[in-house]
Amino acid sequence: MEDKQYIIFNVENNIAVVTFNRPKALNALNSSLLLEFTRILEKIAKDESIRVLVLTGAGDKAFVAGADIKELAQCDALRGKRFSEAGHATIGRLQSLPIPVIAAVNGFALGGGSEIALACDFIYAAENAMFGLPEITLGLIPGFGGTQRLPRLIGSNRAKELIFTGKMISAAEAEKMGLVNRVCPPEALMEETLKTASTITEKGRVSLREAKQAINAGMDADLATGCNIEINAFSLCMASIDAKEGTSAFLEKRKANFKGTDTT
Repeated sequence: MEDKQYIIFNVENNIAVVTFNRPKALNALNSSLLLEFTRILEKIAKDESIRVLVLTGAGDKAFVAGADIKELAQCDALRGKRFSEAGHATIGRLQSLPIPVIAAVNGFALGGGSEIALACDFIYAAENAMFGLPEITLGLIPGFGGTQRLPRLIGSNRAKELIFTGKMISAAEAEKMGLVNRVCPPEALMEETLKTASTITEKGRVSLREAKQAINAGMDADLATGCNIEINAFSLCMASIDAKEGTSAFLEKRKANFKGTDTT
């Protein structure tokens, strides 16, 4: 499938915007959308001009309202495993991107939609956004990483409550839990998200990559190991041309102009 059917992809001012585009199905995930999303993530990973990725949903009702139930209903155990594996692979690729990723959640983020948002570096949400992992109401459990990423973000007890009950929570509740960084009026969501993304694009590519990787790797390590991860990441930054530019700009009392690549 070469022609993009389910995703709108734009790049402007070093910011890539991926819009999940199945509005009649509330942007629900199916195998074709996951495959298309994976190919776009591969393209983004190779494009050093892209400094930040923003994810959002088409229409004003949903970010991604979960998996396509029609497709799920056709799964036996083996097909279900393959569908879950495909989702994990795609979302794992999203989380491992070397650039910052912001979810701009503009409506329902349920099931796989919440799981995609959880793999982003942080989440901005419209006031009308709703979050939830309702798989339990289908006799299932989250299958794209929700049982693992949600507890790491908000704690196991709160995550168990949400997963065991399958209930939805508002953007305001999600913000109180630490799931969402900022809640915006719907009409201001993309403006605020792109404003933050623009600020990030002005920073050094190497330092952004190393900060992201150090935080992510350190979350699953003890403090001593995490500090060693930071030491190694810091030394890699010092080898970059951006570190030389940043320190020189500070001493010369001017704004830094970072032009480094992934390797220098």
